[in-house]
Amino acid sequence: MRNPIQGIHHITVLASNPQNNIDFYTTVLGQRLVKVTVNFDDPGTYHLYYGDRVGTPGTILTFFPWYGAKRGQRGNGEAVATAYSIRPDSLEYWRNHLQDSLISHTESTRFGETVLTFEDPDGMLVEIITNASEAAPVAWENSPIAEQHALRGFHSVTLWADSNQSSKTLLETHLGMLYLGSETDPEGTRHRYQGVSEGVGLYVDVVERPGQARGHSGAGTIHHVALRTVDDTEQQEYMHHLFSKGYGVTQVQDRQYFHSIYFRDVSGVLFEIATDAPGFDVDEEVSELGKHLKLPSWYEPRREAIENRVRQITNPEYGITIGNR
Repeated sequence: MRNPIQGIHHITVLASNPQNNIDFYTTVLGQRLVKVTVNFDDPGTYHLYYGDRVGTPGTILTFFPWYGAKRGQRGNGEAVATAYSIRPDSLEYWRNHLQDSLISHTESTRFGETVLTFEDPDGMLVEIITNASEAAPVAWENSPIAEQHALRGFHSVTLWADSNQSSKTLLETHLGMLYLGSETDPEGTRHRYQGVSEGVGLYVDVVERPGQARGHSGAGTIHHVALRTVDDTEQQEYMHHLFSKGYGVTQVQDRQYFHSIYFRDVSGVLFEIATDAPGFDVDEEVSELGKHLKLPSWYEPRREAIENRVRQITNPEYGITIGNR
């Protein structure tokens, strides 16, 4: 018997300027740059990972920053918004912090919680949601945001779809997530599903937008949503189950810090199921995370060429420059 999916493991997004991306997520949002590596399919492009101090699953937002990439377009068939949790008593702090950072935002209420919505430098929707859960990530001691107001890992991810039906079949029937109900949303009807764990990043929201335009990939669009499974054995069970139900699921991919399988829902959304292990300290100490360009073993013989191809970036935590271009 498969264990239900725990929740969100990570979310991967397309971006353009890598330094603008780093400055926003580390300085404005106070996340740690926990890993600097490359896109395994395009080693001239970075793969940047942000999260809590150690990169706990449920806190990890990753980016492929293709320099100069054109902006994409949000639409049906994709994930469109990444939401973080904050303590309810941090709401006023974040209202003021966004204003002081010259970031315009809107405020709304969703399932009884307050939501601040704004855009990152490439136009991806970022949300900060008040949540009373005691679940918390591992605090990053060098964050510019005081621990009492720090983002507390993911709250949810929002998907847009023509219909909720295929999402319901996937998330509830095949992945074991709990259906919590629906409410009216400015875009349509919002349905909420919850992962079965005590951690962070529990919710997947699906907004039905019948007949609306589909999204177009580009900077500021979410490439895929990765859901959490405990280990390789459980992942294998999901791989075989999803394949038997007609999903075009891939074989296991070694992503260095976790193992992954991928498949696309009928709605069009690309999903991944990723393992918690081995984690981001497999190739460098926690105290060194984000300090060096880390390459998988098969790219190490090409390190010099890769370092000459990737653009120079500076990690504000260390003031260290990576890349030569």
